[in-house]
Amino acid sequence: MIRSHDFRHRGLALRATLHLPDGGARRPAVVFVHGFSSNRMENRSFVLMARLLEEHGIASVRFDLSGHGESDGDFFDVTITGEIAETRSVIGAVRDLGFADPGRIALVGMSMGGVVAGIVAAEEPGIRAACLWSPAAVAPFEVGAGFLKGRDIRAELKEQGYFDADSHRMSPALVDDIAGLDVYGRSRPYTGPVRIIHGDRDDIAPLSYARRYLDHYTGNAELVVVEGAGHGWSTVPHRARLHRATLRFLLAHLEPSP
Repeated sequence: MIRSHDFRHRGLALRATLHLPDGGARRPAVVFVHGFSSNRMENRSFVLMARLLEEHGIASVRFDLSGHGESDGDFFDVTITGEIAETRSVIGAVRDLGFADPGRIALVGMSMGGVVAGIVAAEEPGIRAACLWSPAAVAPFEVGAGFLKGRDIRAELKEQGYFDADSHRMSPALVDDIAGLDVYGRSRPYTGPVRIIHGDRDDIAPLSYARRYLDHYTGNAELVVVEGAGHGWSTVPHRARLHRATLRFLLAHLEPSP
């Protein structure tokens, strides 16, 4: 069953889609975190993954971060610090909803959403597992150096007051927030199971930055490298491999009811 739901955070509506297995029992639940300037469909990859989870007795929540998709807010006001807070707020609300087992909540994050999910897993108590798809851990290093996709961020900010990020107005506050983000240090305290799934042809978030996660976790993380896959998992075989690897991981660690 699919249901629409609005979460509230600091006066903003964060619009969401719930995927609920049949039956009234509380179920394990997955909260999806989409990527930078994307939305809760994540090019339908989140939709297909949510349906697959539902078939296996796992509920899920796909929500639009503020300034994205159908949620309230303006992209110019977005910061990663704010996205972390919003994700934690949604998780807190999910625990109080009747369909979710509050002790069996996992995170799946894509790209910058993978970075957010890794940090939230460490800072929000009780997260059972985290699966990071193509985490964009490169972002603080790239933005901190003053460039994004080969363009001079500071020059554009000085000229027009914002950086044009694929038709989204990226604010100076967001630039500074990303540049100062301690991705690995803030993710490190999480001791639950982590699976990082990354393509070796990712030209947006290089594989080397995903490998660095393993140097900071304490043996609780694994990296699955998919040969030939790019950042967007944009072929049928690569997306199928991504979804199967995610499903196996979540089934193993959420222990869904039969």
